[in-house]
Amino acid sequence: MLTGYQLAFLGIFYRFRLHTFEHTALTFFITFVLVDFSYYWFHRASHVIKFFWAFHFIHHTSQQMNLTVAYRLNWFTVLISPAFYIPLVLIGLPPIFVIGGYALNLFFQFFLHTEAIRRLGPLEYIFNTPSNHRVHHGANDKYIDKNFAGVFIIWDRLFGTYQAEEEKVQYGVTTGFQGYNPIWLVFKGFYDFATNKMNYKG
Repeated sequence: MLTGYQLAFLGIFYRFRLHTFEHTALTFFITFVLVDFSYYWFHRASHVIKFFWAFHFIHHTSQQMNLTVAYRLNWFTVLISPAFYIPLVLIGLPPIFVIGGYALNLFFQFFLHTEAIRRLGPLEYIFNTPSNHRVHHGANDKYIDKNFAGVFIIWDRLFGTYQAEEEKVQYGVTTGFQGYNPIWLVFKGFYDFATNKMNYKG
């Protein structure tokens, strides 16, 4: 149902595309890279703009790092995330490729949420890795608002948001333990936003 919503939403803008790209492997590869670039900005916005942090907040409330954190997501994020991919369909990239690239991006990120894998040598310079993503989940001062990448860490290196894992990561948000109730965690960001109590750093 949610995939259908995303396709329908992007399909509206696809009608106004500037070009029509053929459905080829090369087109999909280009789409995948540009989806990752767009994801970087969506993810960065989710940390530095209070309205978007209201959605993303729950993902950072875990005080541990394991694969389950990958699914610790707000149920309503899907309503806003497609907006960041509008430029891709306007230039003519097929919506099905955009959504497919986004799905693969999130699948890749599932495996980043772990402490079982340490640093991966030269791969750390090109790809997002468990080490790079542990930094992103850190509440340590030097780790806040760093490493927004989905697949390619090169975006963080290009735009000045890269931070290597140098000290033990303190997981969670800066305001501390938030509870175990999933309903509360899903809606707390919206509550804090509506009551002007939000600290967008967490």
